[in-house]
Amino acid sequence: MDPPGQSPMSVPLLLWVVLLRWAGGGGSVRAGRTWQHCTDLRPLDILSEAVPAGGPARGMRVFQVQGVRGFQLSPARPRALGFPASRLFIHCDRFPEEFSIIATLRARRRPAKRNEYIFTLMVEDSPSVLVGLRYAPDKLHFLFWSQERAGGWQTRVTFPNVSLSDNQWHTLILAVSGQSFSLTVDCSIPKDVVVETPFPASLSVRRASFYLGNRRRRKGVFTGLLRQLVLLPGADATPRMCHAVNFKVATLSVPSVLQDVPARPVSNEVLKYPYEADMKVTLGARPRCSKQEKAQFWFNASRRGLYLCNGSTWVSMLEVQHRLDYVEEHQKLVTNSETMGIEVFSIPKVGLFAAMANRLTPPGSAIYRWTDGKFVHYQNIPTHQAQSWKYFTIGKKIFLAVANFEQNERGQEFSVIFKWSRRKAKFLAHQRIATHSARDWEAFAIEGEAFLAVVNHREGNNHNIDSVIYRWNPRTGLFETNQTIPTSGAYDWEFFTIGPYSFLAVANTFNGTSTKIYSHIYIWLSGSFQLFQSILTFGAADWEVFHIGDRVFLAVANSHSYDSGMPAPSNFYAINSSIYELNITAQMFVKFQDLLTYSALDWEFFSVGDDSFLVVANSFDGFTFSVNSIIYRWQGYEGFVAAHHLPTVGCRDWEAFHTAEGSFLLYSSAKEPLSKVLKLKTT
Repeated sequence: MDPPGQSPMSVPLLLWVVLLRWAGGGGSVRAGRTWQHCTDLRPLDILSEAVPAGGPARGMRVFQVQGVRGFQLSPARPRALGFPASRLFIHCDRFPEEFSIIATLRARRRPAKRNEYIFTLMVEDSPSVLVGLRYAPDKLHFLFWSQERAGGWQTRVTFPNVSLSDNQWHTLILAVSGQSFSLTVDCSIPKDVVVETPFPASLSVRRASFYLGNRRRRKGVFTGLLRQLVLLPGADATPRMCHAVNFKVATLSVPSVLQDVPARPVSNEVLKYPYEADMKVTLGARPRCSKQEKAQFWFNASRRGLYLCNGSTWVSMLEVQHRLDYVEEHQKLVTNSETMGIEVFSIPKVGLFAAMANRLTPPGSAIYRWTDGKFVHYQNIPTHQAQSWKYFTIGKKIFLAVANFEQNERGQEFSVIFKWSRRKAKFLAHQRIATHSARDWEAFAIEGEAFLAVVNHREGNNHNIDSVIYRWNPRTGLFETNQTIPTSGAYDWEFFTIGPYSFLAVANTFNGTSTKIYSHIYIWLSGSFQLFQSILTFGAADWEVFHIGDRVFLAVANSHSYDSGMPAPSNFYAINSSIYELNITAQMFVKFQDLLTYSALDWEFFSVGDDSFLVVANSFDGFTFSVNSIIYRWQGYEGFVAAHHLPTVGCRDWEAFHTAEGSFLLYSSAKEPLSKVLKLKTT
């Protein structure tokens, strides 16, 4: 094991190179030496170069969709959509060693198993593609020819899980540097790929030509709309592009004929241009928003907010940010028994729900539905000292997994995954999984595959057992064991991503003799989770990851300090819980702040307007279960500062949620059959 708090040596240095670039919002790629005298590193507009000064070339038509213009390319004349590379590479005949390609496009829905070329660079009288970008269903391929290798061959860099066929505009940024290839779609988290063959340092483009949307053949022509295609030598274009308001159509260089607003017609012209339209603004109470009201505005005078109807809901365009003023009790929710955990979730077109993990076996646990501003009982589900619920989806399938702590009536120990039945509008049992005093489920997806991790707390009196990660098998429709991880009296899993990397943190609580033990953070590498960092915790019951701006934090809830070999402290339960922040330079999470808590069992992060908050579930102070839980407000350099004290009894779990009626907090009590909904009052 690596020293506590240190990153394992097995973590590739590449991870930190990528994280450094991600944390800094991108940056320049060093200019290739072989190219530094060939250009002034300005954007090279491939699309504009193919458009004659008088307008679109033959085989190109201009279409406007969703208020944005693009070229539709004809497959009949692929060579007409090309031009010599020498028109771009004026000072030399070498392709840049390091560069970015920016493309804005709208792909059409099309049958499976079809490849379409966005562009290619090809030498005359040769069928080989020197450089090319090809789109396949849910994949993007970057092709290049390595002439530096003996005989030369083509390398294909594949980016999986790239879905563009939704009839929407998307902007792609492909950054290339040596063996590293990074793809950013609509300024989201970049996908990074490292290949064995680096992009050639000296790729000759002599007698080569660019071809738009094809590879000099009718087959494989791009059938969508192309708005922007730019080559930026020597730099990663991501930070330059990803500051626009509408990043899907962010522009670096666009042909003049595709500019959004054409010249205004003279006054005696009869027909209006498409961009001219009357704007209707509605005042007063919230009006209806349907397809008939799409693109209409509503001004809410009481909240000083301007909203736009998107055809189904009102989207905020300008609104005064609210600040949390105080918290008031909204609903007392009588539960089947003491509640160990809550899961609030929304089923599309059905409504908002809260699943309660109730302690007593009969009548089991209950699910409530939000109706007329309150939670109303909806369904009972048989459970066995349930500890927590986890809601997740796989495609269109909807699931709810319960962590059962005790055996059933037959002496069997199972946790159960329930599936939503649209016909019966209920959750029905789907799969039983053998667990050992299960405390928590965590659902997540990595590289397009679905996973479900269970926390096994103990087996008999043995707390040092394996917890299990299951992988979804789409053929059988069941979860199957994928990996086991040793844990010690574990309570909680927390999955999160940073840049292109996936992490899984476990809260270890008790190893049989002490609660002063290490909890671990694992990283997904080469198809499995590997140890990334160990952090000393004290009866850890929960991890909560959250972001504030570009900063990444990880908070642990420490429940109590006990060690059979050490003198007993004055109070086992009054103990600091800690907040850690990702430090790129140190290559680890480092402690940011300690907060005094009383047997803390849960953290919940939420936002109100521009303000960020953490609420802690304090459960026991060593004398009574009637302990204040506390909301902390983010104060920048001061860290988190106590803002509100909330009376709770044996508080076990917090959930934040939003409805049309406002913002709320829901807490569960592990000591009485009563949960409470609190409303956040804002000013």
